[in-house]
This record gives sequence, C-alpha cells and structure tokens, in this order.
Amino acid sequence: MTHEQHESVAPELDRTAHPAFEVAYQAARKSLAEGGIPIGAALARDGVVVASGHNERVQNADPIAHGEMSALRAAGRQKSYRDTTLYTTLAPCAMCAGTIIQFKIPRVVVGEARTFDGELELLRSRGVEVVVLDDQRCVDMMRTFQADKPELWAEDIAE
Repeated sequence: MTHEQHESVAPELDRTAHPAFEVAYQAARKSLAEGGIPIGAALARDGVVVASGHNERVQNADPIAHGEMSALRAAGRQKSYRDTTLYTTLAPCAMCAGTIIQFKIPRVVVGEARTFDGELELLRSRGVEVVVLDDQRCVDMMRTFQADKPELWAEDIAE
C-alpha cells in the first residue's frame, strides 16, 4: 500500500465523528491539572470507549506510563484489538507505536503531530491507518506545556 492509503488528515475536528477523541482530550487535560504531561488516549470499539488513560509518568513515577500505555492498561486483557481504534492527543512515541503494532491495533487517530511527530511512519509502514486531526487545542496545550516545562518534556521523550 502507498503512504496515501495509510493516512488521512482532518483539518477541522468534527466532534460528532470522533467522540472517543474527546475522551482522550479530556484525559490529557486531567493529566495537566494533576501536574503531569498533557497526553491522553482512549481505546474504542465500534465507536464505544472501552477505556481511557493519560500520561502518568510524573504522578506515578512510572517511566512507561505514557497516555497510550495507560489507556491500554485500563482496558485490561482483550481477546483481540483488531477491531479497535486508539485515539491519542499526540503522535505516539516508539514505545507506544511498538505496542500498537504488537497488539495489531489497525487504526490510530492522532490529535496532533506538530509539536512531536512521533513514529507515524513506523505505524504506517506496518499497515496501521493513521488519521491526524491537527486539533489546535492539542497543539496549544502541548506548546504551552513544552515552553513551561522543557525539562519534564525532554525527560518524557528521552532527550
């Protein structure tokens, strides 16, 4: 498949089309309010949220508690992830992308990839459909966080 077959871009967020994304966004806001890194995620099946989570590295002193990992942990054991979509406010890092690939999650809806481009090409190369919403709320939240807490952000992405 070509690159174009694996990516679609939605310049304007249609909240009725992606209600699970709103759950992820609210989870990111919760993390920020707790003094953590503002990244949220939600796992959905047939448009229904199975679980959500947010980055908890700061709150739990857990180096692998990224937003996507937190949502998957909250979902617990699933017989299969092949019929799910993972919604995340920020492009997944290598660790989270690897988990998405491992569990064969077929579709990832990303709030934004401007402040961190993550591993979207890796996901696409493994057949994952990637939808980038380019949600301005997510961009603004991450830009503010990165400017206010650059050392914490650098720690999160292992820089």
